[in-house]
Amino acid sequence: MVRSDRQTQSAVLDTSTDGGHEELDVQLLEQLARQALTEDGAWQDVTTAATVDPAQRGSATVLAKRGGVIAGLPVMAAVFAMVDPATQFRPLITDGQRVRKGDHIATVEGSYAAILRAERVALNFLQRLSATATMTAQAVAGAAGSKARIIDTRKTTPGLRYLERYAVRAGGGRNHRYNLADGILIKDNHLAALRARGMGIPDAVRLSRERSPHTLRVELEVTTLDELDEGLAAGADIILLDNMTIEQMAEAVRRCQGRAMTEASGGITPENIAEVAGTGVDLISLGALTHSAPALDISLELELAG
Repeated sequence: MVRSDRQTQSAVLDTSTDGGHEELDVQLLEQLARQALTEDGAWQDVTTAATVDPAQRGSATVLAKRGGVIAGLPVMAAVFAMVDPATQFRPLITDGQRVRKGDHIATVEGSYAAILRAERVALNFLQRLSATATMTAQAVAGAAGSKARIIDTRKTTPGLRYLERYAVRAGGGRNHRYNLADGILIKDNHLAALRARGMGIPDAVRLSRERSPHTLRVELEVTTLDELDEGLAAGADIILLDNMTIEQMAEAVRRCQGRAMTEASGGITPENIAEVAGTGVDLISLGALTHSAPALDISLELELAG
């Protein structure tokens, strides 16, 4: 249920994910809901204003049209509350739960006009976030039986990174660094800038340690086993194995044992993720979780009150 008071909203937004209890930022959800509703012209809906009596009441059922893992119910609640605080939104499941085709996900009651104005934005959030949660759950299942953790990347929708990372966790995955200030990741373009000045991998690791807070770990992207050896000798904490073959990854893990964590990235698909996980890598990062997951088919079935 969503009401206008902050205390009730906080209770609704307190959502269990990844085996823990996570409370989403209510103010940020309100901000994101307001932006999306403004973009959609929800308060200037000329069709609804012309055809729907403001006094008419209605209800709706959020229905799964395809199986998957749900994420985004707190955002959906925030959208309906933003349009009309009197709207009653009742989730029937929690984020992170799997649904089958035909399952009821939530119900909505209130002003018929308000439900119509909020419908598309609310569904857009739920469909997109559930898509990410569903793809993440598939990747986690593909790596089952290994020690590899599935993590996301910064390849997120501008403005929606907070929510998309949440959806990854709802699907059983973990998060990589939040932004460029959140962790050190030396990539090929950083090395190119150093090499143009006569420096290389050892210098990259050294400069990163000297010029950054001691609390940040240094991650280095490598494409060859020779670069891996350089990174290990320089003391990198994490080695990102970029687009390596299965054989190269397995050898990289052997060389890194006890010296650095390993992250596999690039060219990873549902078809080969089990094989990648079997090499012994610690982390598997997939940009597809947030940039290529197909929207989960979810509908809002409306009814006028009798």
